[in-house]
Amino acid sequence: MMGLTNLNATHLSSTKITAAQDAIAALESALAEITINLSPEDRKRYGSINEQNKLFVNKVHDYNQSQPNLSSPEVDWNEFNKDHSSRNSMETLISRLESIITRLNNAKTLHDFDNYQSALVDYSYATYKAGTASPGFEDKYKDLKQFFVKNSTSTAPPEEKK
Repeated sequence: MMGLTNLNATHLSSTKITAAQDAIAALESALAEITINLSPEDRKRYGSINEQNKLFVNKVHDYNQSQPNLSSPEVDWNEFNKDHSSRNSMETLISRLESIITRLNNAKTLHDFDNYQSALVDYSYATYKAGTASPGFEDKYKDLKQFFVKNSTSTAPPEEKK
């Protein structure tokens, strides 16, 4: 079972952070030619096809692949197949990126928790030291206590009595 602090003591080196930033820049560059900004009106107009319509498109694709003689001559099937392939590739990329984003958010959440717990310990220490009239701690305590405004939903640590 994990303790209450240091839930994530794994930290990326500056080299790995730079490598990740470079990889993101390379990905942005590789995808630049297909990056399209849709206006809210365009997004509403074109939207994302729902699951039922995706099944329909896939079924039409399957028929075109297995029985092309049944396909409409009015459809540019080369373009249809390129669109279908591109869509599948993008779906895979999106899924992988979403997985990375989830893992990054999870790691960040644990780092945030660790920081907050350590900050609470430091606040308690400043509160204690301010009560002993140690130089500088009264100002630090006053500066930090603003984050613990008392209200009915506060999760702030209780103030120590002096």
